[in-house]
Amino acid sequence: MFRTPLVIATALAVAFGLGILSSIYALRATVGFGAITLGPWTAFPAAQTVDADPYAKAHRARDGKLLLGGAEGLVFTAATDSDRRTLVENCRYEITGITPPARLWTLHATDARGNPLAGARPDLPTGLNAWSVLRGANGDFSIDIASSAMPGNWLAVPEGRASFLLVMTLLDTPTAGSSGVIDLAMPGIKRLDCADA
Repeated sequence: MFRTPLVIATALAVAFGLGILSSIYALRATVGFGAITLGPWTAFPAAQTVDADPYAKAHRARDGKLLLGGAEGLVFTAATDSDRRTLVENCRYEITGITPPARLWTLHATDARGNPLAGARPDLPTGLNAWSVLRGANGDFSIDIASSAMPGNWLAVPEGRASFLLVMTLLDTPTAGSSGVIDLAMPGIKRLDCADA
């Protein structure tokens, strides 16, 4: 007598459980479709528009972040260097090159969830922008990323072995539209050396 309702309840529990787990996995596996990749940098130009796919909308709702509009800017994220090795805190990196045209750009490091890196001291340079960076004669720049102080342009990361992300935001840029982005170049990220390697 109780066998049929028990089988139905078990089937529903398994179906709902697997459905919820697969949705959570899908949200963690991708930010959405329509990614633009320029070297190690990736951006999702449609993520903040009404044309965003359901995964991008779900990420936006879950994170509760206010994203830039299509005409306001574009956010590029790098989780690896130019050789596709994961960025880790105990290694030193050098970012060299130029950015696509933009009125202003900013660069900072975050953890995998987009939060500021824990343990970074407030008196160290944890972010740079187009107005504060030193440039070469032809407009290019070189930025060192390390836990110990470096001369010139230096972005501080905490001492440790955790992986991190680099986030470069281009503000008021014509590259925010999808047209023409593929022909542009972002700065390269080169691993210099690692502690205990």
